[in-house]
Amino acid sequence: MQRRHDRKASKNRDQFTAQEKRSRINHSKRSVGRHEVWSWTTATKESLCLMWQRVKVQLMLSMSFLTAVFWYCRRLYSFLAQLLKWWSNYIQRKLIRNLSVLAEVDLLGYSAREWKGETKQAKHMREAYEELFWSCHIKYLRQVRRDNYSVVRAVLFQIFSQGIPFPSWMKERDILKLPEKLLYSQGCNWIQQYSFGPERYTGPNAFGKLRKCMEALKTNWAEISATKDHEERGNMCNTLFSDESKEHKLYEAIKFIMLYEVVEAYEQMKNREEPVHNLFSLLFARDSSSDPLSFMMNHLNSIGDSICLDQVELFLLGYVLEVKIRVYRLHRFNTEEFEVNYPPEYRREWNEISLLTEDDRYYHIPLFRT
Repeated sequence: MQRRHDRKASKNRDQFTAQEKRSRINHSKRSVGRHEVWSWTTATKESLCLMWQRVKVQLMLSMSFLTAVFWYCRRLYSFLAQLLKWWSNYIQRKLIRNLSVLAEVDLLGYSAREWKGETKQAKHMREAYEELFWSCHIKYLRQVRRDNYSVVRAVLFQIFSQGIPFPSWMKERDILKLPEKLLYSQGCNWIQQYSFGPERYTGPNAFGKLRKCMEALKTNWAEISATKDHEERGNMCNTLFSDESKEHKLYEAIKFIMLYEVVEAYEQMKNREEPVHNLFSLLFARDSSSDPLSFMMNHLNSIGDSICLDQVELFLLGYVLEVKIRVYRLHRFNTEEFEVNYPPEYRREWNEISLLTEDDRYYHIPLFRT
């Protein structure tokens, strides 16, 4: 009995031992499995962290680079914008300062700006401008630089911008030879005292300077009048009349042509040849211009420097250029002298140009619209 009990107890111990071994084995297997899973997860996490660190560094470098590029481009854009604005303003100032005939402006708007207030003169001028607007169909004007070349500039600009060709007498003669003709053929040695407007230049080189002025007038007039496209011709005029040295040569050439015509008329009157135009009788009737020399010294030399053309010289200007100059004299509004033609006697085939003046000193260019 005792033996049976012992065998049973031994058998139970063996079973417990076997179960414990299986349990330990199973626990060991589970531990190994958990360790393998942990090791794989850890390795994956470490790999991902390492990759993220590398990507993070690259992203940070890329973001820093893009930020630097954006900042640099922004600064460059700002600099270029400021440079462009400065250059645009500079060019605009240069053009505005140099352009002697400005772009067209509204006539009544100009009148309202220039003649504010309720004085008698301001009201009178505004009424004159309204008359031009409603009755004469003048809707715009181009302002001309207010200097002592004003009227010559306004006339010549219109001749060029309208493409008016040379006067008939200029087609028959070479105007480049006029200084030579006066100096040598007609013995007018006194033309060496010719003064070039604000330069106040006189001396033995006057002949050479006059020759250059005549060349400038002939070349520019021929080139512009041969241009048929109105817009292109306008651009050429704007370019020419924004170069002070070039346009002054044109005006001096016109002055000398006026002097040449006066000399021709004086010789005809002195030799009692064919009759001359009535304007020369008016010109020589003045004590200050009784002969060509006095006309040059007392009148012509000062034009462009200290005086403008007066009424007689304006007659002469229209005559030598063969254009009818219609002048609206606003300060003479409501009188017979409000609208005047220079010269009053003109040929029907002559082209017509118009001027507008407030004081018979400075002139602007009226523009008609129907």
